[in-house]
Amino acid sequence: MSTIKTIEELEPKEFYKYFKEISAIPRGSRNTKGISDYCVSFAKAHNLEYMQDASNNVIIIKEASAGYENVPAVIIQGHLDMVCEKELDYEIDFEKEGLTLELHDNFLSAKGTTLGADDGVAVAYSLALLADEKLAHPRLEIVLTTDEEIGLLGASAIDLSSLKGKYLINIDSDVEGMFLTSCAGGMTSECELPVEYHEETMTKYTVKVTGLQGGHSGAEIDKYRGNSNKLMGRFLYYLGNVLHYGVISLNGGSKDNAIPRETVAELFIEEKDCTLLEETVAEFDKILKNEFATNDPGAAMAAKKDGVATADMLTPKSKEFVQFMLMNLPNGVQNMSSDIKGLVQTSLNMGILTLDKEKCKMTFSVRSSVNSEKQALSSQLQYITEFLGGEYSVNGEYPAWPYKKDSKLRDYMAGKYEEQFGVKPQIEAIHAGLECGLFCEKIEGLDAISLGPEVFDIHTPKERMNVQSVERYWTFLRKVVTEFGQM
Repeated sequence: MSTIKTIEELEPKEFYKYFKEISAIPRGSRNTKGISDYCVSFAKAHNLEYMQDASNNVIIIKEASAGYENVPAVIIQGHLDMVCEKELDYEIDFEKEGLTLELHDNFLSAKGTTLGADDGVAVAYSLALLADEKLAHPRLEIVLTTDEEIGLLGASAIDLSSLKGKYLINIDSDVEGMFLTSCAGGMTSECELPVEYHEETMTKYTVKVTGLQGGHSGAEIDKYRGNSNKLMGRFLYYLGNVLHYGVISLNGGSKDNAIPRETVAELFIEEKDCTLLEETVAEFDKILKNEFATNDPGAAMAAKKDGVATADMLTPKSKEFVQFMLMNLPNGVQNMSSDIKGLVQTSLNMGILTLDKEKCKMTFSVRSSVNSEKQALSSQLQYITEFLGGEYSVNGEYPAWPYKKDSKLRDYMAGKYEEQFGVKPQIEAIHAGLECGLFCEKIEGLDAISLGPEVFDIHTPKERMNVQSVERYWTFLRKVVTEFGQM
């Protein structure tokens, strides 16, 4: 067991210096000005060439060290933003407050929140490499993009014409010993259904789907964990076959690319039906526990009686339409790859469910490595939504990253990995979206690979980073950069 007690004792110290500093800066998607300016300040302090654009993307250039002028330039790339998820009872303002880092044995995490190792790892590695004056290296082109987590928006907007490199090392993977060479394309789909209300005085209950693990909607979608938004829709349909109910409010999830862990509904019922509702909730709780005993063992359904109240609730027609969409809009794995065993080909995740005074909105992360399947799934969402009188929109669409049969970079890095660790790395494709596809569209002939140290449960408050893996990859990255001329 590790004898390390504090973050300050961790190696490499250069990495953790910058990881701590960026963790203190709020950097959720769409809140990236602070972290972008921090990177610019770093470049200025180290007398490095830099570019910062209107999207807060940052490029930092460090010219080749003596003797490396003729070695090909290396692009090292990651994203500045993080997914901001927290435990329900943990208080934090992600717009203004940084993270509280915690070290437990060999794992670094953040108190009550996501850690942001996705993709703070890339930022810290990049800055540490740039700051290392003893490192012999070719021209280093560090590209740090923004709003990756909400549709690769920064990578879509960035101008890469200043780059000379044709080899891209993306540091946005989380499995040690695995090199990624292909990924799915994706989009964010929004289904908005207009709703109407009328005022009622009835007995109010707060009903919750809770206890789910959640996770990354690309990396964990094949785990078949519960989606609290879909399960709430299923419960409402189940309840509607037992008694008459009304909907006051309905909300679940906060990120389209994070599988939602909790959904809350405020319902109106007749006082005479209180026992029946509580029995129905107990029945559905048993159903969840049985169905998810293996994949999501914490799944639970609970209800709390709030007493008689007066409030606006959905009209019967609006309630029926919302319930219909929740039951019938697709979710989860839709198709598996016929070429790569175990790889999800097409999926979607109903990550966000909101109900306000004008509309019910359901937001999906849609992914596929086959563009026609992605478009067909989008059309299905659009058809159902518009059939019910709603509006459908798409944003943040990004391309798949196709596998490159002949890759000098992949062969070189796989060789260096085996040379250092004595084993061959796994060469894999992934269902989650990576920015490599956009970079390949922008830079003709680009050769790209994605890797990273071991990080668990990204996009959830359980996210934790293996500090020993971080140290191993630091040694590996330095070796790759220093010996790049051997490729």
